[in-house]
Amino acid sequence: MTEPQALQGRILTASGWVRGEIEFDRRVRRIRAAADADGAGEDDEPLILPGFVDLHVHGGAGADVMQGGDAARTVAALHARHGTTALLATTMTAHEDDIVHALRGVAAAIAEPAPGTARVLGVHLEGPYISRERLGAQPPLVTEATLAQVERLHAVAPIRVLTIAPEIGRHRELIPRLAALGIRVQLGHSAGGYDDGVAALQAGARGFTHLFNGMTGVDHRNPGIAAAALAHAQYAELIPDLQHVHPGAIRAALRAIPRLYCVTDATAATGMPDGEYALGAQRVHKCLGCVRLADGSSLAGSALTMDQALRNLVSIGLDLADASDRLSRYPADYLGLHDRGRLHPGACADLVVLDAQLRLRRVFVEGDEVAPA
Repeated sequence: MTEPQALQGRILTASGWVRGEIEFDRRVRRIRAAADADGAGEDDEPLILPGFVDLHVHGGAGADVMQGGDAARTVAALHARHGTTALLATTMTAHEDDIVHALRGVAAAIAEPAPGTARVLGVHLEGPYISRERLGAQPPLVTEATLAQVERLHAVAPIRVLTIAPEIGRHRELIPRLAALGIRVQLGHSAGGYDDGVAALQAGARGFTHLFNGMTGVDHRNPGIAAAALAHAQYAELIPDLQHVHPGAIRAALRAIPRLYCVTDATAATGMPDGEYALGAQRVHKCLGCVRLADGSSLAGSALTMDQALRNLVSIGLDLADASDRLSRYPADYLGLHDRGRLHPGACADLVVLDAQLRLRRVFVEGDEVAPA
């Protein structure tokens, strides 16, 4: 059992900044304001934020979720060292047997979390229900979704998020049935148009996968899936590595989508030196912080971590509380989790401690300290 602990500093609570002390074991027990607290604090005072919640993670530390076995635990350990306290292990387009193999490893990581790792909350199934015209770095092993196949996969490990191309076959008709299983359906890797996106949202789709990437865009005469997101979405995920999406487009999305949240789309190359790595059945190459297919033709996920994502958001003009919400509270809200992604009594003691330069100093996952990278 985790021993009671306390930290002092500027604490980002569910209702705003508080200067004072947070007491916790596995859960937050109390947040007390200092007697002279005004919320501002000193320049060198530690900043205590909710741990990051990443809903799109393929890999890290040389491991890829599709490898199965202990890969999900290895990935969760790397990202915990960068402040991610909960995540969704994310798959690639593949044959069903290969996806099942990966999900068995994820199920083991969920059932028996290893010390020093982020909590694996379930699966983001990114493919194989996508468009052959918008593969990005996905291999061409696409298929039309059936309820029977999704239920088979869902029985192996819980699917929390599922990416589909809504224009394919009977996908739109399937959305309400997937939602009834508790799966958040989101739109991505799609060659569909604006009307396909709007119809899918009306059918019960909830979000968009790596907004602007792997989808039709915002042409003013022929708007695509991204335009449907900007016009109608409450939630969408976006990769803020400042390579996948220009800062100007990020700011446009922030104005349009109330609960835009950020993901890493991290690959096995994350936390590793430049070189070649696996991304499902594909080979990708990391060079100068960018990950591409080996032939250089396409971005292939990222090498981003959530602590760097926070610094990137602040660098383009977001205030720290807003940036934190988009890395913690909003993704937790998207999954319907009210005890993660925020700090209040009763919440999981998932928190990060930063210095004034937003460098990570301490990480706690359900009250257990993890050595930061």
